[in-house]
Amino acid sequence: MKQEIKTPNAQSAPGLLSQAIVVGDFIYTAGFIHMTPDGKVIDGTPEEKLSQVMLNIQTVLEAAGATLSDVVKVTLYVTDISILPTINKHYVTYFSEPFPVREAICVKALPLGASIEMSVVAYKKATS
Repeated sequence: MKQEIKTPNAQSAPGLLSQAIVVGDFIYTAGFIHMTPDGKVIDGTPEEKLSQVMLNIQTVLEAAGATLSDVVKVTLYVTDISILPTINKHYVTYFSEPFPVREAICVKALPLGASIEMSVVAYKKATS
């Protein structure tokens, strides 16, 4: 059975999407960009953009009863691969060892002109 996770404290998802879905012990998030909960896409440095992306993901995970330490897989999209070293420098501050597996993919464009998008899969043993 699927359970939708929805919180007003993170980037909203259009009607046809969910912020996250829980299936058994796994939480699958949508792709989050550097957008505030009120719909503003933030400009700034890669670190500032990553901070907003991570805040969105952290908030949705918390709504699902999980934390960033429960993340097992990350998919990262960037529109400029040259920012990856900068992202990596700050990315490690959000996770602990063993770090989640990760894919980093360079794409031509992202929604709303964003330059970073990330989705995660987290594992949180369901409590009975």
